[in-house]
Amino acid sequence: MSNEIMQQNSPRSQIYTVKEIAQILNISERSAYNFVNKTTEFKVLRIGRCLRVNKEAFDAWLQGNVAATN
Repeated sequence: MSNEIMQQNSPRSQIYTVKEIAQILNISERSAYNFVNKTTEFKVLRIGRCLRVNKEAFDAWLQGNVAATN
C-alpha cells in the first residue's frame, strides 16, 4: 500500500487539531480553543486535555456557514 493511500485511510486524516482549525478560520489558537470548547455545532472529541474535531462534521458546518453568508 502506498504512503499516500495509507495517509488517506488513517484515523489522522479524519480529524482536525485545534491548531488546524485556527489556520482554517484564520484566527488565533487561543480563539480556536475557546470556540471549540463552547461549540455545539459539531462533534468535538476530548482526550485528556487534547481536543480533536471530526473533519467531516467541521467541514459540513463550515460549508453551511459560508453558504449562508453568500
